[in-house]
Amino acid sequence: MPVQIAVVIPSYKVINHILGVIDGMGSDIDRIYVVDDCCPMNSGDFVEANCSDPRVVVLRHAENQGVGGAVMTGYRAAIKDGVDIIVKVDGDGQMDPALIPSFVSPIIAGEADYTKGNRFFDLERIAQMPKLRLFGNAGLSFLTKLSSGYWDLFDPTNGFTAIHRDVARHLPMGRISKRYFFETDMLFRLSTLRAVVLDVPMHAKYGDEVSNLKISQVLSEFLFKNLRNFGKRVFYNYYLRNLSLASFELPAGLALLLFGMIYGLQHWLTSIGTGQVASSGTVMLAAMPILLGVQLLLAFFGQDIAATPRHAVHPRLRWSALEVGNA
Repeated sequence: MPVQIAVVIPSYKVINHILGVIDGMGSDIDRIYVVDDCCPMNSGDFVEANCSDPRVVVLRHAENQGVGGAVMTGYRAAIKDGVDIIVKVDGDGQMDPALIPSFVSPIIAGEADYTKGNRFFDLERIAQMPKLRLFGNAGLSFLTKLSSGYWDLFDPTNGFTAIHRDVARHLPMGRISKRYFFETDMLFRLSTLRAVVLDVPMHAKYGDEVSNLKISQVLSEFLFKNLRNFGKRVFYNYYLRNLSLASFELPAGLALLLFGMIYGLQHWLTSIGTGQVASSGTVMLAAMPILLGVQLLLAFFGQDIAATPRHAVHPRLRWSALEVGNA
């Protein structure tokens, strides 16, 4: 059977661009879900009145749920309709629908479960990106690597994505962040499924659209939530599901590092107050735990990087679903 592909377009204050986005969808797209996220411009009514594409299905929210809530609504509809691959494209015209085959082909080939855009692969075109967004994404990318375990990914807030249905239906849709943290939280949730995620090189188009994401406003929120997800991921992967050498390297490294820093700081302050130079033994007793702690933490992160998922899970999820259905 041919692969069924659907596109989900969250719609909130994008009526100036959304018809162009829909018109750019190729013939390989079977369904287009436009999710009116309680848009004050009534984007759902606007699309129905001005778009005659029979593939378009308008879904509506009675209350605004944010981009994450809109995407989850689209996912549920696509899963219910039996679509194989679900692509998410923003309605502001920054994402070229012609790139969709590049996003779905690794999933069709069984190389990935989820693909996402990466606007940072071309150094010549990075200069066109707004500077605040450029540096903000660099910081957010590191935090996302830490929280998700996908150390080879970049551009975590990129909303151009594709996912296999069998992976999407295993997501805890009710617990995924619904607003600006959505794309980052998705990566954390995918890591708990051991899904393979690949970056797809792309170029963004910046015109008269206005981004609702303000890096300076969400930085503290992203920092807290990424650190929270990092703690969850470590607990799930290294203590709840499995025990390995890394399970002992992390706590031992942290304990030694903290002991060395606290012990060294305490004696340094004492030396300042008394004017007496600390003995070589005191210095070594502070320095050695710090050095050992850093080495253990580096070893942990080395194993964590090596543990990045490499084999797509959706073929196994599909067969497990068939077995349950036949039981």
